[in-house]
Amino acid sequence: MIVSVDGGATFDGRAGGLAGPGDRVLFKVLREIADVVLVGAGTVRAENYSGAQLSVAARQARQARGQSEVPPIAVVTASGAFDPTSRLFTNTETPPLVFTTTASSVATRDRLHGRAEVLDASTSDPTVVDPAAVLAELGHRGLYRVLCEGGPTLLGDIVERDLLDELALTVAPMLVAGGGPRVVSSHAPVSAGLRTAHILADDDGYLYLRYTRSR
Repeated sequence: MIVSVDGGATFDGRAGGLAGPGDRVLFKVLREIADVVLVGAGTVRAENYSGAQLSVAARQARQARGQSEVPPIAVVTASGAFDPTSRLFTNTETPPLVFTTTASSVATRDRLHGRAEVLDASTSDPTVVDPAAVLAELGHRGLYRVLCEGGPTLLGDIVERDLLDELALTVAPMLVAGGGPRVVSSHAPVSAGLRTAHILADDDGYLYLRYTRSR
């Protein structure tokens, strides 16, 4: 995740508006080591997601580690309201995994037929995607290194259910003001203790922070 000095998670509606060269390199490195990239539907639309794009060297390194050449994109969506002609489905080597609700799964499968694997990730509430069910299914597929790229609502759900192991946070040397979202969003107050593991800085003024669980 990336945040401005004054706490904004986006600039002009996009997290990419805060990024610098160093952050883009880190973004690529994290994708290269992940088994799967997990992201919310709102971020997919706002950032115009496509499938992961990796270099030949990164693909070879992944193969040597026993991973697939390219990590799949896994999307969490309650409604399943995607345009099947968007880049997520047309500019990818691996069909994305779409985790949706019991209430929306049939319509979503019909809409995305042949373009994605649609999975029901509801538990007690048929209108809500349960992130624990999502992670359980990914683990069942051997996808244990889950890189969650947001957005704030999905990350809030993960934090609320105590499912966050590490946080990679870039602080951009910018002030953005306005009413943009925070890195984590939740309807109720949520607290998660973290321990600072790494702090790096670059010549452009960006800070790269890595936090782990405090227990």
